[in-house]
Amino acid sequence: MKRLNLALAALLAAVATTAVAQTPPPAGPQAIRGQVSAISATQLTIKQKTGGPLSIDLTPDWSVQVTKPVAISEIKEGSFIGTSEIPQADGSGKSLEVHVFPPGVKIGEGHYAWNLRKGSMMTNGTVGKVTAGAKGQELQVSYPTGQRKIVVPAKVPVVLITNGDRTMVKPGAKVFLMAFPKPGGGLITGAVAVGDKGSAPPM
Repeated sequence: MKRLNLALAALLAAVATTAVAQTPPPAGPQAIRGQVSAISATQLTIKQKTGGPLSIDLTPDWSVQVTKPVAISEIKEGSFIGTSEIPQADGSGKSLEVHVFPPGVKIGEGHYAWNLRKGSMMTNGTVGKVTAGAKGQELQVSYPTGQRKIVVPAKVPVVLITNGDRTMVKPGAKVFLMAFPKPGGGLITGAVAVGDKGSAPPM
């Protein structure tokens, strides 16, 4: 669990920093999505979902997380989740995806701009009341500066973050990662997320 906590921190702790502005500054950490085109012991090359190929250095102890689909019933009172969501006119959020963190892991708490889709936000927090609503499962999500009602429609992907193996990061694999700028130029990461059974991580 300690290794998973550290790996998740490398992957997602910068989410709040990355998403302070709708368009993060070039010098800040970047959320990278795409497909692996090449990998070596020290570097990963990704064909980005938007944009050209990008090479990212790997730290010596880089690790892998797997986003494994689970039923929405896995989200219970007390669960710590992250969700990319679209703000609604009534002040609630309509979820685009939900990732459930392992017990004891709390990372990136808050509500801030995200780049999964134009106008999207990221909300990370602890789930309170869970109810079935007309438009989907309704979650009360609390974080240090407030709380939000999040509506999770029936077909929205819900995943659990689990440990993975480096062999899963290979050409053709769909990945998500946070890349950090290096002092001398270029990017580096210490953790890579892959989807279970070839799926793309939804965040």
